Order: sequence, then structure tokens, then C-alpha cells
Amino acid sequence: MLTIKTITENRDEVIRRLAVKKFDATAYIDKVIEWDTLRRNTQSALDANLAEINNVSKKIGGLMKEGKKEEAEAAKARVSELKEASKKQDAVKEDAEKRIHEILVLIPNLPHDSVPEGKGAEDNVCEKMGGVIPTLYKDALPHWDLAKKYNLIDFELGVKITGAGFPVYIGQGARLQRALIDFFLDNASEAGYTEIQPPYVINADSGYGTGQLPDKEGQMYHCGLDDLYLIPTAEVPVTNIYRDVILDKDSLPVKNTAYSACFRREAGSYGKDVRGLNRLHQFDKVEIVRIDTPEHSYQSLQEMVDYVESLVEKLELPWRILRLCGGDMSFTSSLTFDFEVFSAAQERWLEVSSVSNFENYQANRLKCRYRDDLKKTRLCHTLNGSALALPRIMAALLENNQSPEGISIPKALVPYTRFDMIK
Repeated sequence: MLTIKTITENRDEVIRRLAVKKFDATAYIDKVIEWDTLRRNTQSALDANLAEINNVSKKIGGLMKEGKKEEAEAAKARVSELKEASKKQDAVKEDAEKRIHEILVLIPNLPHDSVPEGKGAEDNVCEKMGGVIPTLYKDALPHWDLAKKYNLIDFELGVKITGAGFPVYIGQGARLQRALIDFFLDNASEAGYTEIQPPYVINADSGYGTGQLPDKEGQMYHCGLDDLYLIPTAEVPVTNIYRDVILDKDSLPVKNTAYSACFRREAGSYGKDVRGLNRLHQFDKVEIVRIDTPEHSYQSLQEMVDYVESLVEKLELPWRILRLCGGDMSFTSSLTFDFEVFSAAQERWLEVSSVSNFENYQANRLKCRYRDDLKKTRLCHTLNGSALALPRIMAALLENNQSPEGISIPKALVPYTRFDMIK
């Protein structure tokens, strides 16, 4: 969440920048400033009361020794009066702090100055493209038909067992899934990321720490009996490793990677864009997470973008990188680059990764800090990226590599699949 200092010292700038995200922050910001003024004034009154209590208390003993009992009793009465007033003021301060927090968690992160104006996906800016879009033969099939033809994925069986959006991978389809996971994890390890195997459920504190709660509560699966949530991405448990932690500057950047299943309700998703693997309630993904200093975090972001680019290149997929506009950015992100691969049979681009810098927005919620060269504690910057999400990568691999003879496997994956063709 935004810091109170950022809001109180830069009111107009905060409102202007949040407008890039199509968020009218005026009422929220003014309420924070109003409650913060009350909090600070109350704190000043509390400090004055405490000073007077200490001063009067010191005199009581002397007055008693001097036999000035009435004055001593009056002093005691004044101390009691001040303590009672302090209790009321402390309650006012705590209420103000609570109300400030309730407002702050509803305010999105500030977009970076380089974020373009725009309302939605159509206004995102293409930064770079690569790979070759294949020309398919006449009777080429979309991936959901290929999955059925070669017995790779059974969508109907998933409906029987659980419901729509929970596919069952079979035979070479399951092997290809596992190959992709191992391929992504091995590449991340080679790039210096430490592998983590996180829990798949989190508590509410973890959800608040990375900003899924309260903003995305309706999109998460909630285990009501235990008040736990199924993770929407490994970013959440991995980043929460550093909640309430003070890191040494020399240890930064921290670089972690993790494979996990991901669970998303995807409420309100309907139509052709959700067919097959395009949008699921459960899917596999390898995530990369960095914790860094403010001065180095944008270099880290570029390194992460370059790394994800190397993955899609190795998979021989046509790709493009989009700089997201303000209206298409997430609640918590300051700057996001989306990777898309081209799905030849569907003739459309599919998002397979988002790489984001959250600056200190998550870190302020998490209280994730580091000691600088002067041994002062400062908020870290947090970053994460999909490297990569499997479903749409699988869709593009199946569609783009099909031929009348079968589906060929990219050379980089063959050591993992141990077959070079699906027939």
C-alpha cells in the first residue's frame, strides 16, 4: 500500500498518477489526510499529557515530604485526570490509525511515469516482437481438438471429476506438462534463482501482504472452515517469506523461483476466449520473484523481461512484449510487461506471462525492509514474473507445431519429454 508520507507530501501528484489507472483517488486521499491530521494532533496531545504527568509525578513526593498534603493530593488528582484523558485520546488515535489502514488498502499502487495512458488491452504498447508465425496446413486444428485427437487432455473428464476449467492431462500430454515445468525450473536455476517449494494455501495475512486481499477476494478460492485461501500464484507464498523481515543490503537482490498449481475462480469469464486451455480454474506455473533495493529494481525488472524472452525464444514460439497501459494494469503493479505468444490455429495472441515491479507497495504491506549503508531500515522493492504459465504455452506449442504427421516438440524440450513427436 502507499505510505502516508507519499500521500501527505504529494497529494496532487498521487491523484494525478492514479488517474492514469482510471482510479479517482481524490476522496480516498483527502480522507487519509483528514484522519492522519487527527492522528498527529492526538499524538501531540498524548505527548504533552505524558510530559505533564511525568513533571507533576516528580513533584508529588517532594510535596509530601514538605507536608503540603493538599497540594500533593491535588497533584495526584491532576495525574489521574491526565491519565483518563490520555486513555480517551489513545482510543481516538487507534481509531484514526484503523480508519487510515482501511482506506489505504483500497488505493492502488502508483503507476510508473513510463506507463502509457489507456483504458484497456487495446491501448497497450507493443515494445518488441520475435519468432516466426507459422503457416499451418489446410485442415489444422485448434488445441482442444488436437488434445482429443491425440488423447493428450480430457476436458470432459475434468468436468466430471470437478467442473469446467479443471482439465485432466493424459499420457504424452501429462509428460509434456512435466517437461515444461522441469525445463522452466532448470532454466531459472541456471539464471541464479533459488528454487522454493511453497504451500498451496495461505492465510489472510499473506493475501493482504501481496495485495490479493481485499482487492481480489472474489477471485480466490476460500476454505471457510480454516479461513485459508488457495493460492492464485506462487508469487503470494514466496513473497510472504519476507514478511516482517529486515534483510541486509548485501543480500539483495534476492532471487527465488517456484513451481505451483494455481487456483483462480475467474468469475465472470465467458465466451470463446475461455475455450480449451485459454482460461482455467486450476493451472500450472513457474514463477520468478525478486526482492531488491529501490535503486536497482528497474534493472532487475529489465533482467527479468530479458530472461522470459529467452524462454519463449528457446521454445521457438512467435512472441511479443507489451507495456501495459494504466487502464489494463493490476491493482498492485507500478509497471508491467506482458508476454504473448501467437496461437496459429486460433489466429490470436495469448498472454503467457506478466513481469511487474511493485516498487515498495507490497513491501509496505509486508513490512519487508533492508538496512542501507547508514544502517537505516528502508522498504524493499518487490518484483515478480511468470516464467512461464503452462496452459497457453501448451496451446501454442500444440497448434503451431502440428502437421499431417503429428505434433513436433521443440528441440529444447526433447531432453525433458524424451520424445520428439506426438503421433
